[in-house]
Amino acid sequence: TFQTNVLTELRKWKLSLIEHHKLQMRQEKEKHTAHVRRLSNEIENLKELLHTYEISIGRKDEVITNLTQALEREKERTELMRKFTLWRTQHVKAKQEEYAKRIADRQFRTALMKKVWAAWRTLSEEKWKEKVAKACQLRAEDVCVQLRNDYEAKIAELTATLEQTKAEILRLHNEREQYEDTMKKAFMRGVCALNLEAMTMFQGK
Repeated sequence: TFQTNVLTELRKWKLSLIEHHKLQMRQEKEKHTAHVRRLSNEIENLKELLHTYEISIGRKDEVITNLTQALEREKERTELMRKFTLWRTQHVKAKQEEYAKRIADRQFRTALMKKVWAAWRTLSEEKWKEKVAKACQLRAEDVCVQLRNDYEAKIAELTATLEQTKAEILRLHNEREQYEDTMKKAFMRGVCALNLEAMTMFQGK
């Protein structure tokens, strides 16, 4: 009858709708599973990237620590060099004074021994002593100037090395800050991408 045919068609239509709905649900579930898998892969990649950055920062910290220790050792060497230079200068000065004293004593004894028979050469003898004393003084001054120039050049070289080391440490600090900033930005981009995917999924539902 007509009513039976209508009911049969309705049942067929109902079954068709149910099958269509099941198909859509299965497709959506597969899409959701693929989306979750893709997000999981992205999370793992971000974790690996984060681990790589952590290792890199650790190495940078180690390099900075080594350079800081080297700088401290260089400071100690500079201080020791300064003390040695001061001691050396005082030692040279003492030797110069001792040498001048020996020269003066020797000249005095020579003049005393020759005084009885060289009275007529008194004037020339005094001039000769003045020349010797002046020559000794000039030689001592030349030695002092040379030593001072040598040690000033060494101190200048050590100071330049110290400044280069400080600049290297500052550059490594800046690189470390740039690495940290890059890592933070990459992590925030990953988090934003996850949030956008989640919002899109919920809006799709």
